[in-house]
Amino acid sequence: MTMPAFVKPRQVIGHHLVLRDATPADAEFIVALRTDESKSRFISKTSSDVSQQVAWLEKYAQDNSQVYFIMEDREHNPVGTVRLYDQQGDSFCWGSWVIREGSPSGYAVESALMVYQFALSLGFTRAHFDVRKGNESVWKFHERFGAVRTEETELDYFYSLSREAIDKSLAKYAKFLPGGIQVIAA
Repeated sequence: MTMPAFVKPRQVIGHHLVLRDATPADAEFIVALRTDESKSRFISKTSSDVSQQVAWLEKYAQDNSQVYFIMEDREHNPVGTVRLYDQQGDSFCWGSWVIREGSPSGYAVESALMVYQFALSLGFTRAHFDVRKGNESVWKFHERFGAVRTEETELDYFYSLSREAIDKSLAKYAKFLPGGIQVIAA
């Protein structure tokens, strides 16, 4: 059995959403999204200096230890970000999951399903992640997907998600991603 590995595709196409590999041209959008007061309360702080984000994205382009997506609607309007990183054997972490205010409510479920299907296509069988305790809507979302709380700190809850729970969620929420995903290689 081969170990899973992160591969940066050009696009992952879902039902209403497209995930595409982030580039330095996305820096301004990312900074605006991550510094929006309503969205940034529960994520790591980001500088408002766009040139720092450009530098990070240039470094990211050479980094095979993670995949950072810009989430777009079918008209190519950016609506969010999501990142896969921190491989631990057959488990991956995901985060940097921020969706623009006013986006359709189904985008959260569809993007989560897309992350899980994409990760399974790479050979991952489990997920792990953390969520700020104050971000109740997000940790409840993950728990509805079958995430199990494994530990906590003063600020965060830590979760794991088994292959069985991923498969159950893919089936339970199949209406959000009826055709699965299509991965377009870089």
